Amino acid sequence: MEQKSIVKIENVWKVYKMGEIEVNALKGISLDIKKGEFIAITGASGSGKSTMMNIVGCLDIPTKGVIYLEGNDISHMSESDLAQIRAKKIGFIFQQFNLINTLSALENVMLPLEFQNISTDAARKKGEQLLKIVGLSDRMHHRPSQLSGGQQQRVAIARSLSNDPEVILADEPTGNLDSKSGAEVISLLEDLWRNEGKTVIMVTHDMGLAKHAKRQVKLKDGQIEGGEKK
Repeated sequence: MEQKSIVKIENVWKVYKMGEIEVNALKGISLDIKKGEFIAITGASGSGKSTMMNIVGCLDIPTKGVIYLEGNDISHMSESDLAQIRAKKIGFIFQQFNLINTLSALENVMLPLEFQNISTDAARKKGEQLLKIVGLSDRMHHRPSQLSGGQQQRVAIARSLSNDPEVILADEPTGNLDSKSGAEVISLLEDLWRNEGKTVIMVTHDMGLAKHAKRQVKLKDGQIEGGEKK
């Protein structure tokens, strides 16, 4: 039985106007991502990777073309509707961990849940479970400054899972980590894909990292280059 599409991009263009000049960041991209896939989007700086991630992640809308998330056209939704989708369907992991320094690891993970009006007790219980999954049970009450880079990224992964998202978007998730911590983080992403059934979309310029994905899509000058690598 064929897997259902979770993200479908059809002839998507993104054009930025810079004064008199128009810059085509994406040029007619079409891509079908199946539910439960682990896909790497690769390419050099300026290839369109970040623009594509922003569109898939409902942080931006295309200039032309259509994007579907779970069969729903999200191409022209309002910012408030997109924000709701981001909160419920997508977990973000960034190169910069984006943790709040004044909060503990547990409080950072609880934050998205509290924005969804979940009770503090329920949020705490879920946060503790997630920190256990990422191997940080003994660091729950540490602040980011008391954690290593790898530990901070694992807190960020736990936070990305707090709303049980369908899609995990990871933007250069090991970019600020040493090789050992990076290997631990990629292993965790593989585990979420293989054992938890998450759809993982990883954006990276690191081909060694991309090899961990089941499928690779390379962008060059805003287009998919030479088909896909399986």
